[in-house]
Amino acid sequence: MDIPQGDLRLLRTDTAVRLLRSAIPARLGYTATDGTPRVVPTWYHWTGDELVMAAYTYCPPLGMRTPARRLGALRARPVVAVTIDSEPQPPEVLLLRGPVSISEVAGMVPEQALAARRFLGEQGGADYVAQADHPETTMARIVLRPTWAGLLDFRTRVPAIAAG
Repeated sequence: MDIPQGDLRLLRTDTAVRLLRSAIPARLGYTATDGTPRVVPTWYHWTGDELVMAAYTYCPPLGMRTPARRLGALRARPVVAVTIDSEPQPPEVLLLRGPVSISEVAGMVPEQALAARRFLGEQGGADYVAQADHPETTMARIVLRPTWAGLLDFRTRVPAIAAG
């Protein structure tokens, strides 16, 4: 594969497409409001251009009464890194970087419902969506439009080793 690291064309490779369609949670890296790094696992839905994630701001049936803390941090410092990586050895790793935008949604973020079905199966996803269904439920729709993509498979694409 001759596509260099950083090139968004990597998102169209078989490995990237397989990882983006998988039920492997993404790991979202961001800077917390205290300036320290954080990484949280998250469900996601790939639209073909955007990695859409969600966080509850309020959901009485699930006991969520305050917005997820990462939302304030993401608004203050919206540049993130994401990895989606397989467990079997050698792993396959998709790396994404870029800014996120956040919008508030009444009810469930539509892509979160799609992700729930992918991660939990059709019935489990439907049950999850039904459980969160409440007139006061609100979510934040977190959208990453990658500006950089990397791919490692440790067979044909391995991390570059810097000299010295």
